[in-house]
Amino acid sequence: MSTLSLKLPDSLLLRLDRESRQRRMTKSALVRAALERELEQQPTAKGASCHDLARDLAGSIKKRLPKDLATNPKHMEGFGR
Repeated sequence: MSTLSLKLPDSLLLRLDRESRQRRMTKSALVRAALERELEQQPTAKGASCHDLARDLAGSIKKRLPKDLATNPKHMEGFGR
């Protein structure tokens, strides 16, 4: 197994210490598990679909949008200026 060194903010190191003690795991094992989880959840850019890339944005707009937003040119007036 290869070795990786990284710098952590003090606050993150304290959280890592606390969590590793609670789970009775080494800090290295906890970081490996967290990294594996993160990498499994994140699609690679090469194989990611549009849905994968924008999944966290679905439902993020709270105000009601016009039904013709994508087709009515009046909604694009002044865009990009």
